[in-house]
Amino acid sequence: MASVSVPGSAKVSAAVLNLASGESAVHGDAAFETASIVKVDILAALLLQAQDAGRRLTAAEESYARKMIEHSDNASASALWDTVGRAAGLDAANRRFGLTETSGGDGTLWGLTRTTAADQLVLLWQVFGDDSKLSRASRAFLRGLMEDVEAGQRWGVSAVHGACRPALKNGWLPRSTTGLWVVNSVGRVTVGDTDHLVAVLSNGSASQAGGISLVESAARAAVSVFTGVADRDGDTVPGSG
Repeated sequence: MASVSVPGSAKVSAAVLNLASGESAVHGDAAFETASIVKVDILAALLLQAQDAGRRLTAAEESYARKMIEHSDNASASALWDTVGRAAGLDAANRRFGLTETSGGDGTLWGLTRTTAADQLVLLWQVFGDDSKLSRASRAFLRGLMEDVEAGQRWGVSAVHGACRPALKNGWLPRSTTGLWVVNSVGRVTVGDTDHLVAVLSNGSASQAGGISLVESAARAAVSVFTGVADRDGDTVPGSG
């Protein structure tokens, strides 16, 4: 991560888990606002609650879920945030998932949920790992939505060199108190024949474009720890790993 240029007052944290070896690495332990990456957590909580009740998602819930993940629709997220019980429901699900540094946003403010990169790896494991509180069907549903995000939102962790089959969710939010941007990206990327779970969180960027550039640079640098080859800018060489 020393190769990543972090401008001005911006901050960034990254975490990677190699699913083949089980090895992981984390840079930074600060908590960041989630913005829309919390939508993965909201849907995971909803699926867990539905499992507990022995039921499938309703047609309306499934429609909200698709819009929330594939198109990052905020109205759908607000509807499901209410359904899961807002912060109390999210926090309860997260305790069962094993997250220890994530707390739901106050009231209706789901985008101000706070989390760490390490906690996001724990959540991603619940979606992409085998030893999960979520059923196989629940995991497949959530993974499928993350694999089908709309074209304009396929940035962030998917920018890792040599990556294919990305499944991701991004978040972006201009903070009214500072005028600076929160930009985050979480998901799974495949490099060579190995899957990696990747979480990159940032804040303090002067623009959304600047935040995206920072997140993508950090994702490439972080995954290069596992692919083992980096170019002069610290980015993973295409096709390596």
